[in-house]
Amino acid sequence: QVQLVESGGGLVNAGDSLRLSCTASGSTFRSDNMGWFRQAPGKEREFVATISGKGMRTYYTDSVKGRFTISRDDAKNTLYLQMNALKAEDTAVYYCAATAYSNSGTYTQMEFYSYWGQGTQVTVST
Repeated sequence: QVQLVESGGGLVNAGDSLRLSCTASGSTFRSDNMGWFRQAPGKEREFVATISGKGMRTYYTDSVKGRFTISRDDAKNTLYLQMNALKAEDTAVYYCAATAYSNSGTYTQMEFYSYWGQGTQVTVST
């Protein structure tokens, strides 16, 4: 069983930066493919970024490319999402998620993710 706990959300101004963290428990973190999703008010949950097992590959949704960076520190069992140049449209609850896969693939669909955190709120004010 994998448990995920996100932190680092908050209220910031447009153009500011935030770094989200996701600490995982479970013996397979070091090889699990991981991802970040977000859900804005009144909208469906959407894919943001994913990182393959051991961090060899990353993939982002178009709207965050060049602004967000996903990374992992396997020694700390922690996944990160560095968010720069934040925009009002980035406002959402951000969720960390883990797959049951350990490979070099990149997974963008929610159906591939077996474990989810409780979410952390990010609000960007203009």
